[in-house]
Amino acid sequence: MKPAKEIRVGNIIMVDGKPFIVLRSDVNGSSRTGFTYKWKMKNLLTNSPLENVFRGDDKFDVVVLDKKPVTYSYFADPLYVFMDAEYEQYEIEEENLGDALNYLKDGMECEAVFYDGKAISVELPTTIQRQIVYSEPAVKGNTSGNVLKEARIENAIESKQFIVQVPLFVSQDDMIEIDTRTNEYKKIVRN
Repeated sequence: MKPAKEIRVGNIIMVDGKPFIVLRSDVNGSSRTGFTYKWKMKNLLTNSPLENVFRGDDKFDVVVLDKKPVTYSYFADPLYVFMDAEYEQYEIEEENLGDALNYLKDGMECEAVFYDGKAISVELPTTIQRQIVYSEPAVKGNTSGNVLKEARIENAIESKQFIVQVPLFVSQDDMIEIDTRTNEYKKIVRN
């Protein structure tokens, strides 16, 4: 059993004996009053949505699911299709992909997560490398301190282009490494 404060987006938990995937988590409160967690979830068996608020010390069973290495193949509206090494295809709904949509790229390797024999989501590697497709140039003299700017990274879905905060010295066409757990810039990649 895990307390609500340790549950993350993408975790599968049991609520009233039914498996739910946590799609979104909003935290409210303070250390003095205690934290509450408002979760948007989806029932894995019926696909019905549920929103509920839990206290930080409420406990849940986290379901451990089967995983398999796959690569992203293509978008077949409204499903995203992934393929394993035996050319078996798995279709996953957009709403189950969460932050993975920000980084999808043709041929990208990740792990499909299965519940009851059905692929329900994917897990990304902890770090990935992506090219900056657009970023404003740095302004001369604006380089003191820990100043960041926005940079758009490449991915497979034009409408889902993702913005990452990067240091001023990072330029368009640079390759950077990103932590997919926090969506934060880690370093520039030089060949």
